[in-house]
Order: sequence, then C-alpha cells, then structure tokens
Amino acid sequence: MKIILTAFAITVCLYTNAQECSVENSKKYQQNLNEEYADPKKSPLLKEDLAAFESLDFYPVDLSYCVEAKLVRTPDEKPFKMPTTGSRKPMYVKYGELHFTLKGKKCKLDVLQSIDLSKLDEYKDYLFLAFTDLTSGNGSYGGGRYIDLKIPQGDTMNIDFNTAYNPYCAYNHGYSCPIPPKQNDLQVEVKAGVRMKNSK
Repeated sequence: MKIILTAFAITVCLYTNAQECSVENSKKYQQNLNEEYADPKKSPLLKEDLAAFESLDFYPVDLSYCVEAKLVRTPDEKPFKMPTTGSRKPMYVKYGELHFTLKGKKCKLDVLQSIDLSKLDEYKDYLFLAFTDLTSGNGSYGGGRYIDLKIPQGDTMNIDFNTAYNPYCAYNHGYSCPIPPKQNDLQVEVKAGVRMKNSK
C-alpha cells in the first residue's frame, strides 16, 4: 500500500502563504494544487484520471471562510497512533486547539503535529488540520478534508478554508490517509476549498 505524508502534497511556501487572507493567495494556492495534480511525478490520480485531468473542482473563493483563530497550545499531550484508511498508524500529537467563529457559529478544532515530520527542518513548524463539516458527503468529500498550517509566533493564526483539500484516498484507494478525529466535525457548512466533482 502506498503511504501518504500529507505535508508533501503541498510545498512549504504554499501552506505558509495560504495563511494570509486574500483572494489572490487563495487562488494562487489552488493553482499550485492543480499543477501538482497534473504532474505525473507528484499526482495521486490514477493513470486514466490523470490523462483526462484539467482541474480540481473548487468552491468559489470566499474570504468569509478565512478566519482568525485563537491558538491554545496543549504542550502536555501524549503522542498517539493516528487512525488511517489503511493499516498504517503514523504517530501524531495534539499541538493545540483552534477557537474561532465561522458563519456566526463558535467552533473549535484540534490541530495536530506529525512526529516524523517535526524531525525534518523544513517541516518542523508544520501543523496538520483534518476536519469534516456539514458538506462532507453532500458537496465535499465524505471522508473529510485537510488544511496545512504553520506554527505561529503568537497565539492567533488564520485558517483559510479556501485551501482545504481532499485526502489522496478521494482519488486513489491505494493510499493510506489520516481520518479526521470525531471532535473535528464542524456543525457548519464549509463551502470553500475542494469539493466533490460536479457538486454545486
């Protein structure tokens, strides 16, 4: 079975810039994501899908889905084996909690850090956000979506849901992908980021 390290789906500069809220940054992120999926050396797509690939389907960029969150660090958390769609159980640790308001609803998401990636200089400040929402299976991929983040210097950070992307498993079952934790199920529709093909 192929192994997916989510950070390598996006380059460091992409997830860094994506945290700055602007239509330009969101569209640039999506453009680069399309370029990666079109690249046979990087794409998770099956051969037949890659041959016909033109673009991922995105919701229209909407800056109301780029929110400022308060980061509450949780330094005493113990590493755990992350459930995935396969037999692989990579080690993660809860880095903190993100508190924010989205579409008038107060929300909280656990943000995680990969133990393996944290040992690499280029990814030592990388954070992983996996979530589901009320569009999961009804507009967006049922297995949830991911956002790559960077550890901020302070206690606030932006979450740009326009940069939410699907696990590789959405396109190729040969991959083993982290399953969003139950506590990261948002009770709000996140009509931003990658959506299911032909969804509105």
